[in-house]
Amino acid sequence: MVYHDLHAEGFDPLLPAGEIPRGADLPPDIATHCADLASADGIIIVHPNWWGMPPAILAGWADRVVRPGVAYEFVEGDSGEGVPRGLLRARWALVFTTSNTEATREQTVFGDPLERIWRDCVFGLCGVSDVRREVFRVVVTSSAAERRGWLGEVARAVSDATTG
Repeated sequence: MVYHDLHAEGFDPLLPAGEIPRGADLPPDIATHCADLASADGIIIVHPNWWGMPPAILAGWADRVVRPGVAYEFVEGDSGEGVPRGLLRARWALVFTTSNTEATREQTVFGDPLERIWRDCVFGLCGVSDVRREVFRVVVTSSAAERRGWLGEVARAVSDATTG
């Protein structure tokens, strides 16, 4: 199992122009992240709901690592305006998010942008069809017992994904 803590690694979320082209010469840390993503059998993402988005460091990770030639490719003759073909070998992805918004309000007022981002805009386009997301809420008013229960739910979800 490979584990990355973007904050602890000091991951730089800014995508330099020189990294954009397919086949660009990547810094060693980005090349490592790309290799880890490409070789993963399953992917687990953990983050808070930050204004309906992943935090900037994680969005920057996606910008720099979920890239052409690693996670997806365009079919020959497509200059980038078509639908990509997914390259990830991962069979599943689990996304665990935390929120301070009650579920009914979230759905009624905001919809679920994180579901769309991870299921449709990232993993779906990269070839990962089994994408499951769990939301733990309301964090700000949660008790220690509730948080222990959430960790149990995470353990069960990971066990189900890795043995199923």
